[in-house]
Amino acid sequence: MIELPEGSWWDWDIVAWNPGRLCLGAGHDISYAHGLELVFSDPVFVTCPAVFQDPVFRAPTPDELLFIARQVGETPPVLIAFEADAGGSSLASGLVAAGQLDIVQGTVFRYWRENLAVGERLAPWVEPPA
Repeated sequence: MIELPEGSWWDWDIVAWNPGRLCLGAGHDISYAHGLELVFSDPVFVTCPAVFQDPVFRAPTPDELLFIARQVGETPPVLIAFEADAGGSSLASGLVAAGQLDIVQGTVFRYWRENLAVGERLAPWVEPPA
């Protein structure tokens, strides 16, 4: 089970995803910045909406555990399951299996900004104006 730090983590999206890392960003309004990241190292299985709201994290079901073990050949160190509003008529399910999970707090701006304070940074896609 996952425990999030205190905060308003209603709005979520995929911030970055490559073979070695999946990063989910969260905040009360991620239009301009987010304040929480779930960073999954060595993800081996991911099913997750690109954008979602108000996730409810839970322990994986026995069927999900069996499914992941069959897909990847073992039960990975990290297995996170959740349901969330992804804009459809019913809740969307998410399942992430990975080698490690780090929970990172700090303001991550989604637009160009100079003079960042300590603990602030820019999202990976943000570039300075030309």
